[in-house]
Amino acid sequence: MAQTTNATTQVPASGGHGGGFPPFDSHTYASQLVWLAIAFGALYVLMAKVALPRVAAILEERGRRVSEDLDQAAKLKGQTDAAIAAYEKALADAKSRAQAIAAETRDKLAAETDTRRKALEADLNTKLAAAEQQIVDGKAKAMLNVRGIAVDAAEAIVQRLAGKAPSRDEVEAAVTSTLAR
Repeated sequence: MAQTTNATTQVPASGGHGGGFPPFDSHTYASQLVWLAIAFGALYVLMAKVALPRVAAILEERGRRVSEDLDQAAKLKGQTDAAIAAYEKALADAKSRAQAIAAETRDKLAAETDTRRKALEADLNTKLAAAEQQIVDGKAKAMLNVRGIAVDAAEAIVQRLAGKAPSRDEVEAAVTSTLAR
């Protein structure tokens, strides 16, 4: 490419810098340092006056909110612990009432059973006494019949063995003397 020259400076026609990478050009160091200081100062002022106070406010708000949430959680934990304690107390009271009711019912049923048992025993004793009296009466009747049967049997035996019938009074006297032994 052809180069055109200007009367005051020599600049290549392509419009570029001929000395290499511009930030490394030693002729522009001073202006670059000034602009760096201006940009750094502006950025510092912008951060110090605008961005950092906002971030600090956000962090402070977040810290306050976390603290409130922790306080609320502690309060709710206390309420939960109180509710659990009340529940356990109510459960213990209910268990003790249930045991008391069970003991009362058991005692009541035992008393009813004992009363029924005593009534049944009394009824059975009455029936047993009546049955024993019937046995005694039956035995007495049987003994009266035995005496009569013994008299009749003795009379029949004597008649068969002796061939003649003995008197009724003699047979009754012999049976009475034999039964008295």
